[in-house]
Amino acid sequence: MKNPAIIGQSIPRLDAPSKVTGKAIYTDDMKLPGMLYGKLLRSPLAHARIKRIDVSKAKALPGVKDVIVGADTPGVKYGNWRLVPQSQDELPLAVDKVRFVGDEVAAVCALDPETAEKALGLIEVEYEELPAILSVEEATAEGAGLIHQESKGNVSLVRKIDYGDLDQMFAKADYVREDTFRVHPVQHAYMEPCSSLAQTEEGNRVTLWTSTQTPYIVQCLLASTLGLPENNVRVMKVQIGGGFGGKMELRPWEFCAAFMSLRTGRPVKFTLTRHDELAYGRRRHPMTIYSKVGFKKDGMLLAKDFQVMLDGGAYNAMGPTATFLCGTFGNMLYNYPAYRYFGRHVYTNKPPASAMRGFGAPQAAFAAETQMNMAAEELGIDPIDIRLMNAMQTGDVIPDVATISSCGFKESLEEVRRISGWDQKRKNKTPGKGLGIGCFSFISGGVFNWFNTKYNFSAAEVKVFEDGTAQLAVMACDIGQGPDTVLRQILAAELGIPIHKIRLISMDTACTPKADLGTWGSRVTLMNGNAIIEAAGKIKAMLRPVMFSELDLNQIHDLAFEDERVFVRANPKKGMDFAECVYKALRGREGEPLTARGYYTPRNKGLVSPAFSFGAQVAEVAVDQDTGQIQVEKMYTAHDCGVAINKMSVEGQLEGAIQMGLGYALMEDLVMDDQGRTLNTTFLDYKMPAAEDMPPGESVEIETYEPEGPFGAKEAGEGLAIPTAPAISHAVFEAVGYRCMETPITPEKVLRALGKIK
Repeated sequence: MKNPAIIGQSIPRLDAPSKVTGKAIYTDDMKLPGMLYGKLLRSPLAHARIKRIDVSKAKALPGVKDVIVGADTPGVKYGNWRLVPQSQDELPLAVDKVRFVGDEVAAVCALDPETAEKALGLIEVEYEELPAILSVEEATAEGAGLIHQESKGNVSLVRKIDYGDLDQMFAKADYVREDTFRVHPVQHAYMEPCSSLAQTEEGNRVTLWTSTQTPYIVQCLLASTLGLPENNVRVMKVQIGGGFGGKMELRPWEFCAAFMSLRTGRPVKFTLTRHDELAYGRRRHPMTIYSKVGFKKDGMLLAKDFQVMLDGGAYNAMGPTATFLCGTFGNMLYNYPAYRYFGRHVYTNKPPASAMRGFGAPQAAFAAETQMNMAAEELGIDPIDIRLMNAMQTGDVIPDVATISSCGFKESLEEVRRISGWDQKRKNKTPGKGLGIGCFSFISGGVFNWFNTKYNFSAAEVKVFEDGTAQLAVMACDIGQGPDTVLRQILAAELGIPIHKIRLISMDTACTPKADLGTWGSRVTLMNGNAIIEAAGKIKAMLRPVMFSELDLNQIHDLAFEDERVFVRANPKKGMDFAECVYKALRGREGEPLTARGYYTPRNKGLVSPAFSFGAQVAEVAVDQDTGQIQVEKMYTAHDCGVAINKMSVEGQLEGAIQMGLGYALMEDLVMDDQGRTLNTTFLDYKMPAAEDMPPGESVEIETYEPEGPFGAKEAGEGLAIPTAPAISHAVFEAVGYRCMETPITPEKVLRALGKIK
């Protein structure tokens, strides 16, 4: 059947009016009667034993209602990787020692924020300072102190991939190169700082409103750390002001809000400051990457040895997943007859690194794409041609990693060559200007059940009413990427009703069907979309008997649900209004609601993901050789996201991805001193691209059909953030001959390479 007309339309986000007018409600906007305000006391040291904590003066301060330390809590460790219990290494408040500057030590709640802040200054903590370990090289050196006693050599997790005869293939290679890259940490810099509000209820229950991407994960882990049954914790919907991976775990302030609400019987709210977010918040993993690649002289790839040390900071967070995926992305895009990956997640005394848009792929791709450009240069082959020669295609199998069910990579390469004027501009080079290319592939949700859920990965509930409207209930979170609109589009397409006739209930663990693992890994459209299609199919099955009986049809008739009607596809005049059909079905069911649930778990769909996006990007830059300043003049992108459900949403994702990629490539960096303190903790000091820094762009969607995706759709959110940094790096090299091996690409590095400064 041809896709319904609503699929592929550009529909403005349905939540846009409330956000641009300021009517949208975020957690920190909420106030409840009797609400208390919470504050966290953080460690000033990167590594220290806690010898003594005295909270007596803080408790005695008028207006303070509760003060807690680690010893007051149940002491249950937590972490998202429940499948591997030893990976759960965090406590809501430190008990024995602190492991980074900012580690949470105590919490206070009071009648007002000022009193709570004053109480923090009255808490006395005596520390025994320990040597701070601030690099992966220090952490893994022989004789290094242990940040966690359970982790030998400060390595919390190892991931290996090994297929093909690596030694044999390197022996066959005419050209082998070995390089080491270092990629830096960046912050999510979402507009809304994290905020959580908890309210206790009868029966030792608690409701939590919180800025999160993963309500189900927060529900499970919060219940565990509180020592409560899972159903005693309810996580409720609020607007989320951005996430990008930084809001997908249980955080200490969520625990403290709930725990202190249970202790006081009053609502308790914690809201972080921008300083808190930048100084202590989760960040993208810095990595040290060694890569050895072998080619035939004609440019054909033969082998790759890929070794990565991830600087995970003080705790695992989502580091195990990043370690797992980094190896996957190390051999995506191109066919490697032999490949070996050795990844280590390493503890250091820095704020924990975790998931961030791309989830290991931006780092892996920066190394892989830069090496591909270096090899093309030395082999005398055009960088696009060498990619076309080695590019993945539909049906390719990566042993122990993935099967590629749809792939428009070659088409993306050819299209980006055309729209950028690649061939002509490279023939007619201008001094100080250059074109560079970077490519990407990304997952459409993960297959591996690291959270160890007993439920399906995604679920949806659909209910229809006699007035021709429908209700959709999902636990998926809209964190700015637009699924609240896209998921309604999918249901509207299935039932043949307008999108405005669908009420959405989302992100409420008490009212939406279990379960959903949340918004990460570009999973929502594909996984929740498939669950919605299954639920809608069950609704249509409930309506078909009405049509057969009312219109005297037999089972062989193919019914269509379009334009608010249900009719015989071969004879459209033979049908009835959707509302009338629902009304008659309800009467026939004696009032039993027309409700159905759908589920989706990607079983046997490859070892990593059910589907993969692909794409290529060209950056056009100008470099001022006197100042080293890099100006990105235009970006060209061709990408395969399957069938775009909402073209406007895909375009928005592309523009946002380029903005994040520009920051990662050129300016964003978290500067730390030798004591483990982050120094640039305001948006004045943490430099990000603003609207005026955005270059013009041109993009083309390469439409393929993904058989595993709803209406042929697949990932269009994170993959687009991957190629920008390597494309800009390559363009800078083409402009002035500086090859960046350690991000970001700053004017100082350019001038140093040009011999202008020491």
